[in-house]
Amino acid sequence: MAPSKEEQILALLKEDLLQLEDIHACMVVRKNLEGIFPMTDEFKQEILEIWEVLKDSMNEFFSIIERYSKYGLDKVYFELGKYDVIFFILPDTDTALVAIIPALANRGLLEVELENARRRIIKIIDTG
Repeated sequence: MAPSKEEQILALLKEDLLQLEDIHACMVVRKNLEGIFPMTDEFKQEILEIWEVLKDSMNEFFSIIERYSKYGLDKVYFELGKYDVIFFILPDTDTALVAIIPALANRGLLEVELENARRRIIKIIDTG
């Protein structure tokens, strides 16, 4: 049996994005962290110190995404201590590919990787 869309997206997160040195965590979620994400023990352990406050902060950004996505909002960034959290919004949804990276990472290079992943996720969702 072919893998489900959720399994394909989870594999992309774990096998492609989490393998990159500067992606400490990633997920495809909406408000209240509903969605697809690896187990937190698969995240880089450094972010666990901020994980609880991050979960609360993310809901506030999803409220912004819900409000402005109909106007073409594409990405949202915020800094939390020594980390950047990037939301790559899936078009016409309240869902985003979210990545947590070190604040000092090469954001431009990581954005290319995340944009490619977003496109692959959209393709997975749209097929079938």
